[in-house]
Amino acid sequence: MASVTSLSDSVHQRLAAALSAALPQAGSADPLLRRSDRADFQANGILALAKKEKANPRELATQVVSGVESGELIKDVEVSGPGFLNITLTDRAITGNLAARYADDTGRLGVPHAEQPGTTVIDYAQPNVAKEMHVGHLRSAVIGDAVVQLLEFTGENVVRRHHIGDWGTQFGMLIQYLEEHPHELDHKADNASGEEAMSNLDRLYKAARKLFDADEEFKTRARRRVVDLQAGDPQTLATWQKFVDESKIYFFSVFEKLDMEIRDADIVGESGYNDMLAETCRLLEESGVAVRSEGALCVFFDDIKGPDGNPVPLIVQKSDGGYGYAATDLSAIRDRVFNLKANSIIYVVDARQSLHFKMVFETARKAGWLGDDVKAHQLAFGTVLGKDGKPFKTREGETVRLVDLLDEAIDRASAVVREKAQDLSEEEIAERGTQVGVGAVKYADLSTSANRDYKFDLDQMVSLNGDTSVYLQYAYARIQSILRKAGASRPAAHPELELHEAERALGLHADSFAATVAEAATEYAPHKLAAYLYQLASLYTTFYDKCPVLKAETQEQIENRLFLCDVTARTLHRGMALLGIRTPERL
Repeated sequence: MASVTSLSDSVHQRLAAALSAALPQAGSADPLLRRSDRADFQANGILALAKKEKANPRELATQVVSGVESGELIKDVEVSGPGFLNITLTDRAITGNLAARYADDTGRLGVPHAEQPGTTVIDYAQPNVAKEMHVGHLRSAVIGDAVVQLLEFTGENVVRRHHIGDWGTQFGMLIQYLEEHPHELDHKADNASGEEAMSNLDRLYKAARKLFDADEEFKTRARRRVVDLQAGDPQTLATWQKFVDESKIYFFSVFEKLDMEIRDADIVGESGYNDMLAETCRLLEESGVAVRSEGALCVFFDDIKGPDGNPVPLIVQKSDGGYGYAATDLSAIRDRVFNLKANSIIYVVDARQSLHFKMVFETARKAGWLGDDVKAHQLAFGTVLGKDGKPFKTREGETVRLVDLLDEAIDRASAVVREKAQDLSEEEIAERGTQVGVGAVKYADLSTSANRDYKFDLDQMVSLNGDTSVYLQYAYARIQSILRKAGASRPAAHPELELHEAERALGLHADSFAATVAEAATEYAPHKLAAYLYQLASLYTTFYDKCPVLKAETQEQIENRLFLCDVTARTLHRGMALLGIRTPERL
């Protein structure tokens, strides 16, 4: 089905045409249309245009009104104040446009695909091999997954990349420790779950790190083992591969609990670029972008200096010949631009790494790998805080394990579902509790602008009141309950009916779904979609309170209100899915 032109776009087109006719010398003019509490829309663009053309704004506004082609779309246009336009639409236009969206049997609600889709490589959900995932891994995974869903829905070709930590000094340290302390490997782990196996590996890693920091001779042996790993020594590689394989099983189990799809082909860790590192350094040095400084290969920047005022370099290769993170990240850019043909590269990475990525992107631009036709963007995110406003920790001061956090959210949500449950079995309560609990964690993250910190408060997250996913899920489930109780009455649009104020507000907001999705996708801003969905659920609550559905005065009104309910439900369902959140039919 073809996309549906939104009401705001239709009004915008008519106002722009009237403006151009009133001031032909101004060319195409933007009426600056927005939603208003004084009418359905308000246009503010005439003021700036009149000032530019030295015209009287109110007279120009009156002239524009006389030239607006209204038809069945616009009921009234009123000049307000010094030259604002207040626009009210016909009830027929609101219902008719929603009916066109409702008729879209693809489930897209008339949302268009991008006219010129490109290829976006998105780097997100980057856990580390042999380390348990903790609360710090939550935001990259959840935000990245939502951006993937948004971009794919708008028609973009998306390549997912999970840049896992699977190379470097820590693996020489871990492999050497295991060789010297084989008895510490829990051989029962071969039959253990992903979580148990990773817990065993994580314990080994911490023991190896402790010895590495305390024993210089062990540190030397561990560094020699790194050389063996990089040189491809078969025994060292085999042990390393076992660590990677066991870690992946664990990663998949955690992402499954997060209700996220992670495919093995999308996991390209640091080791995946190992063969490119030497060439990356050679290209940078030969082009003069990087220079040798005290034996290390460095890139210097005019505008990046440390606290002492001295330049802070990006170290691509260390003086001992080892490669830093920069060499891997720059090699990844080369791969994504020249092999994957990316037009955009997004990195969903902690804001604390902003300086590193600023230097990496600038280096890639200097080298000619990033140009006007390829943009690189760090989608930087803030920190998850506890209720006390400090970084989220356990009572013992340890970093919170991600699986523990999710399990607690599911337990809390299951209690809420059990309290509200009607005719649900224990199995259904467990399933709904998982969907509600995981959804609550995701929504709390996604409803906050990525670059801001947010407080992790499970009591608030699973509340039926306020800006929570449970509130949205409950609104959806309530609509499904109404539709089930409707009996022979079916949803049907009746554009001839006069609408209640609450019906108008709900209909106008539902019609702006496509514009919101486009904005959230373009700006990599899932929080804008979350805010839209919360307002949709709030407007539905007002509609539900003020407009009886199954006890409406006429059959036509019952059908039209069921239609408004179903459009709202479909919009909530699709919007929540784009955020990676389930909408249970019953709660």
